[in-house]
Amino acid sequence: MSKKRRAFIRYSKKQQLVMRWWKEPRYKHFDAILCDGSIRSGKTTAMSQSFLIWSMMCFERQSFALCGKTITSLKRNVSDGLIEFARKMGMSVEVKASRNYFDVLSGRHKNRFFLFGGKDEGSASLIQGITLAGVLIDEAALMPRSFIEQAVARCSVSGSKLWLNCNPEGEYHWLKREWIDKAQEKKLLHLTFTLEDNPSLSDEIKARYRRLYSGVFYERFVLGKWVSAEGLVYPMFDKSRCTFANAPEGISRFAVSCDYGTVNPTSMGLWGESGGKWYRLSEYYYDSRREGSRRTDEEHYSALERLCSGREIERVIVDPSASSFIECIKRHKRFKVTSAKNDVLAGIGRVSDALASGRVLVSLDCKDTLREFALYRWDGKGKDAPLKENDHAMDDIRYFVSEYLTGREDSFFVLALDR
Repeated sequence: MSKKRRAFIRYSKKQQLVMRWWKEPRYKHFDAILCDGSIRSGKTTAMSQSFLIWSMMCFERQSFALCGKTITSLKRNVSDGLIEFARKMGMSVEVKASRNYFDVLSGRHKNRFFLFGGKDEGSASLIQGITLAGVLIDEAALMPRSFIEQAVARCSVSGSKLWLNCNPEGEYHWLKREWIDKAQEKKLLHLTFTLEDNPSLSDEIKARYRRLYSGVFYERFVLGKWVSAEGLVYPMFDKSRCTFANAPEGISRFAVSCDYGTVNPTSMGLWGESGGKWYRLSEYYYDSRREGSRRTDEEHYSALERLCSGREIERVIVDPSASSFIECIKRHKRFKVTSAKNDVLAGIGRVSDALASGRVLVSLDCKDTLREFALYRWDGKGKDAPLKENDHAMDDIRYFVSEYLTGREDSFFVLALDR
């Protein structure tokens, strides 16, 4: 890299170590590097750039793998920026988008970089059979163990190395217990990043992240700690800040979210938008156990009609498992119905963000919603899952936020606690 090009790039001390670990006498015999820590801490950028430089300096006509939760997230988080970086460094890049790989030429060295998505257990078969000189795995904590172990097995070229990065998950996550806790025996360089390790972040942006997160989200995504989820799911919900007594003027958009139950409660919320914020104006909450009788789909639909009170509703977002109620709504041909996104943990992250940033507020008249906010808790038994109780209004709110308030990068809330 020329001095002219180097002058335009600022790296923190930790990023500098990532850039050169593979040639440092103290670390170059290591087989792998794993960078974890807070969001937006600069670990992915430094790692991907170092991976490219290492591969082009040390290998000729070899294959490498870039892996992410999905091909889409991998391109957004890693490969698009990496291709731009390669070209700025004077390398030639030929992209074969339809075949999910690109070739890089630097001097006499030419190598191929394949893109792989590892979203579920079946994804391990995608990477079988290929021989690799190196693998970079983005969002490693969200990837199935079988996929990562298959990627490791593919690195059979002499001198090959493994590169992994992630945001922390629970303290009992297999990656924490099997890799980080055994770093020495695995010849793994483990580095934890914080917001301070990214020189491109302004003090204002760092303060925003610290302000938006609380509870387990703060410990993981700001402090970079592997901690188990416990206590209230939404500790940031403060009645003095997250509720309202009187709806604002100028509400012109309306939507409804619904968590449907037969034995369990059915919860619906009417939402209105004003000034870029969404207000939960009123609710329908029917608990058959509490009331002593069950209601039919048609009875719940009549309640939906009353909840909407003649307003023009953009859509009704319904739990995707409630197929009979979805069909009932469609049969009446009044409301557009949408099956909800039901990724529980990522959805909880989105709701936490919306509450902390003040983009979602709840009417004081929504008594069951307020009750659930005070009771909705993590399981607390070493796994990232909320208890399946006091969660019906919580689920319908999650459906709404996941449908309407997804402007921020979802990768900010990647949790198993699924960016």
